[in-house]
Amino acid sequence: MGSEGKPCYLLTDGDGPLSRIADVIETTRLDMVQDLLDHAADLLVDARATPEQLRFLLTRMCEALTDVHRIAESRGMRLP
Repeated sequence: MGSEGKPCYLLTDGDGPLSRIADVIETTRLDMVQDLLDHAADLLVDARATPEQLRFLLTRMCEALTDVHRIAESRGMRLP
């Protein structure tokens, strides 16, 4: 996010060092989302899960969904 709370996107030819760093960050975020989904699956079947744990999970899921949405928008802008 930029200083005004708006999303920032990297505009390059896709071959430079910044593009490679952005690709690594994108892949890392998507891997983190998968880890979070695995944790959510475990927590949701645990009858002992507390409201605080579920609220924390939901907060992290909202953050992850925001990341995935931003990645999808960015990829969509790169399509011809």
